[in-house]
Amino acid sequence: MNPGATGQATAWSVAPGPRGRGASSNEWRKRLEIVFFVAPALLLFATFVVIPVIQAARYSVFRWNGLGPMDNFVGFQNYVMALGDTIFQRAVTNNMTIAVLSIAIQLPIGLLIALLLNRKFPGQTAMRVIVFVPYVLAEVVAGVIWKLLLQPQGGVNAFLETIGLGGFTKAWVGDPSVALWTVMGVLTWKYCGLAIVLLLAGLQGVPEELHEAASIDGASWWQTQRKITIPLLGPTIRTWMFLSMIGSLQLFDMVWILTRGGPDNATVTMATYLIRQGTERSQYGYSSAVAIILFVISFLLAAIFQAFVLNRDSGDDKPKQRRKKVSR
Repeated sequence: MNPGATGQATAWSVAPGPRGRGASSNEWRKRLEIVFFVAPALLLFATFVVIPVIQAARYSVFRWNGLGPMDNFVGFQNYVMALGDTIFQRAVTNNMTIAVLSIAIQLPIGLLIALLLNRKFPGQTAMRVIVFVPYVLAEVVAGVIWKLLLQPQGGVNAFLETIGLGGFTKAWVGDPSVALWTVMGVLTWKYCGLAIVLLLAGLQGVPEELHEAASIDGASWWQTQRKITIPLLGPTIRTWMFLSMIGSLQLFDMVWILTRGGPDNATVTMATYLIRQGTERSQYGYSSAVAIILFVISFLLAAIFQAFVLNRDSGDDKPKQRRKKVSR
């Protein structure tokens, strides 16, 4: 046998050893880096989300007023009482109504304004800032302003009388028949800016070449938006719908400032019901059960939305990957 060949074979057989150890070391280094950067976020999440949920679940099986030891174990009785309470059932209905109306009203308004603001015109930047101002305004500030405007002697009724529509004046937050719609109007004014900004950001990702090609083919502006722009905004629209739905289910501050859930529980939400039972009536075990129900409803709806709507975006690349593999 050739000694040179033997030495070369030995060198080749030994060489992969250091490279293998180096690859293993790099892999462990990457894992440590991931742990180093993710651990603080996980710690915060566990401290402010996981542990409070576990504590609320523990409180929910006791009848407890917030003082003294928890020694009155009632099991699932608090849950049964909450689910059987007509006021809580109305709160769930109001939350669902607000979630549906938020999407049905804010989406077309936000989409139309975003499409208009995406066009070049004098004062475009100023208009974008103006439509976003209500969203960045603190809920407490916005709620107090609108509560003053919606009083019987407030600015809204005064404006209606000035333009000759005095017959439409109402106690906007005091009439059970219109209170929920009034709150819905304020919520639309407050949160529509988020939809507009997200849609504007999505519009920046639509290739201009597609618009130019459609224009060359003789398509009108509306046809271009309907056939090209809006379909390409699908992922952005679905993401906003998810945020709007979760925000509607957890709605508290604006309703609490405007109506405190009244009049006659017309605008009560799950969050306002929870706070009223907990802080005003000192039924902390019962309110903890309501909090767990709110958490479960939000989690289930979020999971369903993720599975049937948001997963469409994450699965868009799968057919392309399969086609590439077949082509090889």
